[in-house]
Parts: sequence; structure tokens; C-alpha cells
Amino acid sequence: MDAVNKHLPKSGDSIVVMVCQREHVFACGVAVARAFPTFTMKTRDVTERNVTVCFVTPGDASPLTGEDVKVLSAAATSIRLSADIVDRPRNEMTCDDLVNLAVKIGKELNVSIKVIRGEELREQGFGGIYGVGKAAETPPALVVLSHLPQGATKTIAWCGKGIMYDTGGFSMKTKTLMPGMKRDCGGAAGILGGFKAAVECGFSENLHAVLCIAENSVGPKATVPDDIHILYSGKSVEINNTDAEGRLVLGDGVAYARKDLQADIVLDMCTLTGAQGVTTGAHHAALLSNNAQWETCAVSAGLTSGEMVFPIVFAPELHFSEFKSAMADMKNSVANRSNAQSSCAGLFIGAHLFDDYFKPSPIIWLHVDMAYPVHVERKQQVGSCVVTNTVW
Repeated sequence: MDAVNKHLPKSGDSIVVMVCQREHVFACGVAVARAFPTFTMKTRDVTERNVTVCFVTPGDASPLTGEDVKVLSAAATSIRLSADIVDRPRNEMTCDDLVNLAVKIGKELNVSIKVIRGEELREQGFGGIYGVGKAAETPPALVVLSHLPQGATKTIAWCGKGIMYDTGGFSMKTKTLMPGMKRDCGGAAGILGGFKAAVECGFSENLHAVLCIAENSVGPKATVPDDIHILYSGKSVEINNTDAEGRLVLGDGVAYARKDLQADIVLDMCTLTGAQGVTTGAHHAALLSNNAQWETCAVSAGLTSGEMVFPIVFAPELHFSEFKSAMADMKNSVANRSNAQSSCAGLFIGAHLFDDYFKPSPIIWLHVDMAYPVHVERKQQVGSCVVTNTVW
């Protein structure tokens, strides 16, 4: 992507020739797609152009098949869609805007669409999404897109954190940490893009995109520390940090995936913790899972797509006690920020998917924290490809 950005002319039609092994065509193709974001508000030197991408695969002279081209095209389009969402500033991409975009895409794909919004969330028990977003100018929402093909034998739910802007709430971010928080919807953006690509390419199993959409704002109705919310799982959460909001909305999302969608496999994706960058770095998303086989599958999918993930420790018996509360079932932020913080944050989400970590569950769960990769050089989307490849 860097080479394309640095050396390709900024105007006029161009041809990009990728020389790579056949097994790397997909990763190279989506890397080129990332080099051409669709959103800009610059008023000068902005032109439309056509870019043709050619692949040369030494040692394998067979041409790409029609199905190969279809998959590459769908992936490239979805990556640019996801990047467009996170590139747009808050005044161009609100909760309402993402809801409307998701509904539009759902109609184009001819899938089932469900929207629960505003006070309906409170009435139906979505205390996490409602509690985070109730102070914002545009109401929070849960959007569910459902692809239900005939002959499906598995049900898969992808849950995305869609915080359209994160001020931190009353636990407010500083002036240096708040800029860039338009990208806190990166999980939902990646899930929406990945869902679009999967459906367009004929995904054969039941697939649900669960978008947990809210804006974490400050106002008279905002959640304050010490508030206690009941999430959709039925579990109570004492708020000790309003800037730990993503896990609250996703707690509702994964609980919905289990209770209402009866999902066999649940993947949640989010820009969740600053600690992710310390744990796995700026280029690898952190991966937490209760299933070693699927953990390996996700790592492989990341290598195939170029959207890399790396496993982090899954040890609820050692880490979930960080959320102990005297007033509720749990707090929403850890007591010790030096104790596997990214793992702990993921475990909070999982606690609303599983009744009890210490009882066996048939549900396969993967949690992807891509807080740092979402920011890297406008790369934006670890997500739309890796989630698709993981379950393909």
C-alpha cells in the first residue's frame, strides 16, 4: 500500500502491476484497494480516475477465474466502504447516517433487516447500547442484517462496535487523545463491509451482522460513574469508567446473538482498548477466543488477507475477577490496568455471551480488538476481509 501511495501519479488513469505468488494474490489485491480511499473533503486537486490492477504470478501461468475476480472485486469494494465510514468526521457520519447506510445495503442485498432504536432499546432491555448513547443528539441503535440461505446448517453472528464518536463521556478523553475518535466505529464498519462481501460471494450459512451503534457524549442524560445498568444478558454492570463504553454496547450485541439469533459462532470486532497496541502492536489486531481451532483459523485468515491478528491469553479464571463489584454483577473497567487489560476487556464482552465461564458452552467465540490497526496510515480496516475469511 505504501509503494502505491508514494509512487503512483495523483491524477490520470493508471495501471498497477502486482508480481506475487498465487497464494498472495488476495492479500495484494486488497492492499491496493486500501490505497484508494473514497472519502475526501479537499476542495482542490481531486479528480476521478480508473486504476487497472494486473497480477503476475511467477510459476503459475493460469489466469484468474471469474470467481477469483468476483471475490477480489467484492473484497476491494467492501474495504473501501469500511474505510469510507471511518474516514468520515462525526458531522458527516452520525448514528442515523450509519443506520441508514446499513439499511440501504441490506435492501440491496435482499436480506432481512431489523432496527431497534432510541427508547425502544431501553424498553426492550438493551441497557448497554442505550446507556452509552442516550445523551447524544442522534439516538443509539441496534441494526441486524440477516442472510438466511436455504440449506444452511450453521448460524454465525458478527457483532461490531459502532461508536460514531467517543468523547469518553464523563470520564472524558484529553485534547490529545480525543482526535481520531471518529474511527471508534471501525468494528461496525468492518463487519458491515465483510457482511456485504460475504453475501455477494454466495455465503452458504446463516450470517447475521449485528451493528451496535451509539455516540458516547456528555449531556444531562449521560451515564455517570456509579450508575448501574442492566444489559440485555440480564446481568447488572456498575459503571466505574464511562470511557469503557465499547464493551457495554457489544455486551448487548453478543447477548442478542445468543438469545435471539441462536448463533453457533459469534465474532465481535471493535476498537476496544489502548492496551491492544501495547499487547500486539500497531499492525496486528488482538484475538481472544475460547476455541483453539478457530483461533488458528482466524490467524490463518489474517495472513491470507493481509489483515493480521495475533492471539492473546484467554484465562477467565485468572482475569475476570478484575471486574468484581460490591453493588452489581460486575464493573465495566478493571481494577488493575496492568493485568492483561486487553484480555480482560474481551472477557467482559464474553461474560454477556456465556452464562458462566466455568460451565461448558457449545458456542464458539472470537473477539477481535483492532484499536491500533484502525488508525495506521489510513489503512483503516483490519476487519472486512479477516472476518469473511475466518468463516469461509
